[in-house]
Amino acid sequence: MAVTDEAITKIKDMILSGELSAGERLPPEKELSEKLGLSRSSLREAVKALEIIRVLDVRRGDGTYVTSLEPKLLTEAMTFIVDLHKDETILDIFEVRRILEPAAAAIAAGRITPEQLTALRATLDSVDVDTSVEDLVEHDLIFHSLITAAADNAYLASVLDALSSSTVRARIWRGLTQEKAVDRTLSEHTAIIEALERGDADLAKALLTVHISGVEHWLRQAL
Repeated sequence: MAVTDEAITKIKDMILSGELSAGERLPPEKELSEKLGLSRSSLREAVKALEIIRVLDVRRGDGTYVTSLEPKLLTEAMTFIVDLHKDETILDIFEVRRILEPAAAAIAAGRITPEQLTALRATLDSVDVDTSVEDLVEHDLIFHSLITAAADNAYLASVLDALSSSTVRARIWRGLTQEKAVDRTLSEHTAIIEALERGDADLAKALLTVHISGVEHWLRQAL
């Protein structure tokens, strides 16, 4: 593994130095292994590892390319990890959301566009206490995603999207429906939108903190 790690580091250094750019094709295996002073087998292992984390794209019969290196692509591995969560780790994920999402909302308050506000309002107009759990989950995913997108920080949005889990959200909304707490939750969403409309960063941050904390508290009781 030490040799493979060295190969990974050398390829990464080529990307960081600009010797390899996003979308660019890597030199042929023999040429690259000689250039880097590595065996072809260790180079192959490094390429496989970098392909898994979406840094490289191996196209059979065409060669190996550097991916676009876009944040959403590079955080896909995190989404996979979140999907493997167990009950005892989902609360850790919510703690991370409780730290990051309110910060995203505070940033979004100063950057959100009229079109994004309209889209946020539309997510609320389409749901009520009688909406199915599946549609409530869809609303929740879009609602939170629109806020993080409005912060206009690709890495922050990608990390938060990766922490989203439709499975967990379905469990939460099912519980909220049974406890007749859907109306309260949707009211919290409305208050968050109104704070964003006023450009009140502190209020938007506080409301989203309370909102996520409330869901986190419910989860602690339910697990």
